Amino acid sequence: MNLRPSGYEFQSNTYTFAVRSQFFYDKWRFLLRFYSEHGTLSYDWNRLISPPNDSYLIPVIPTKGGFSMVKITKRSVEAAARTGKEYFLWDDELRGFGLRVHPSGRKIYLAQFRAGGRIRRVNIGPHGPITPDQARTEAMKHLSDVRLGSDPGAQRDRLRAAATMKEFGKRFLDEHVASHCKPSTQYEYRRCVDLFIPPKLGTLKVIDVTRADVVELHQGLKETPYQANRVLGVMSIMFTLADTWGVRSDGINPCWKVKRYKETKRERYLTLDELARLGKVLREADGEPEAATCIWLLLLTGCRLGEIQTLKWDYVDVRAGVLRLPDSKTGAKVVPIGTAALDVLARIPRTEGNPYIITGKVEGQYLTDIQKPWRRLRARAGLDTLRIHDLRYSFASDALQLGADLTMIGRLLGHTQVQTTARYAHLKTDPIQKTANLVAHTIFQALDGNKV
Repeated sequence: MNLRPSGYEFQSNTYTFAVRSQFFYDKWRFLLRFYSEHGTLSYDWNRLISPPNDSYLIPVIPTKGGFSMVKITKRSVEAAARTGKEYFLWDDELRGFGLRVHPSGRKIYLAQFRAGGRIRRVNIGPHGPITPDQARTEAMKHLSDVRLGSDPGAQRDRLRAAATMKEFGKRFLDEHVASHCKPSTQYEYRRCVDLFIPPKLGTLKVIDVTRADVVELHQGLKETPYQANRVLGVMSIMFTLADTWGVRSDGINPCWKVKRYKETKRERYLTLDELARLGKVLREADGEPEAATCIWLLLLTGCRLGEIQTLKWDYVDVRAGVLRLPDSKTGAKVVPIGTAALDVLARIPRTEGNPYIITGKVEGQYLTDIQKPWRRLRARAGLDTLRIHDLRYSFASDALQLGADLTMIGRLLGHTQVQTTARYAHLKTDPIQKTANLVAHTIFQALDGNKV
């Protein structure tokens, strides 16, 4: 309702309310103000007597050369002929809705508005695939967003400038992984980003990726559950960073609530017989002394492969009986080692100019490839399924069998959390089996009436 006071009359678009005196005029004015302040009317008094003017947001089209005001319909659009130069047709009903006619004769529907202190235009689409009525409806949406404070032009520009998953993956590797992750983690992340994400999501904009897209990629790797879960984890980090860096602004990580596949943990440790067979092979490995030495140290220290591969002579403190590692998976740490490990280190010849203990073929470098010689060594020992990391499991389980508690084992392995060490607690079943037999036997004797 648009009410304006005129003399002693209230005029609206449809009705005129006449009052006979100043008293009634003031009374009507009071009632309108009262109900406005208490939310009964949708507009306050000022808006009733001065309706809003949105010409700032939707500017009035100037009536000068290059501009024509018509009713944009199918007939008027098809009648707009090319003139050798660009011109516009503006709708005389919906202000801000127009048609751009290019010199080639191509016709594009658009919406014009003001944002950020300047005139902006958003293309709606070409005439033909889009009808005038469809263009008008779309223009009304854009202009309505403008009146509500949005900027469709800025949203369009942001969408155009948004990175694809392939482009963002490169930024993720360069700006985050290279600075915050260990080399082994960098390798795994780079493998996920380069091999598994681009085929499915590489061309999608980061802001357009949905949970359904992530689920489809995850399910496509279900034959390798471990790899599928690793890829999902890497993508989750990527989308978290996308929100932090302002690439996505919806606050939604599409990896959330995607259920991971169940992984079967491999449980393997060496029996005394297997240790004897492996030891015999290592003592006879004259053709691969560096690899054999590396395996000896892994068995006797419980260290990770990377920690022994990159071990330098400067890190060995013989007097204290420890390895002082300046960096590891969990940061700098001190690894206590036994006399047997020190004896192995004492027998290793030092290579002049090479700071590493496990030397490689390249001068001044460490041995980078342990897997190939390890496969040959384990095959000779009849241990084809044994992984290098199982040597660490075996060290932990032997310590457990000898009576060490989880806290002590965690310190030996360099764990920062007891929960990590607890994974090794069930590997050796012999002590548990003996305890179960003893308890069952004691209870059976009591049930049989014998004294315990």
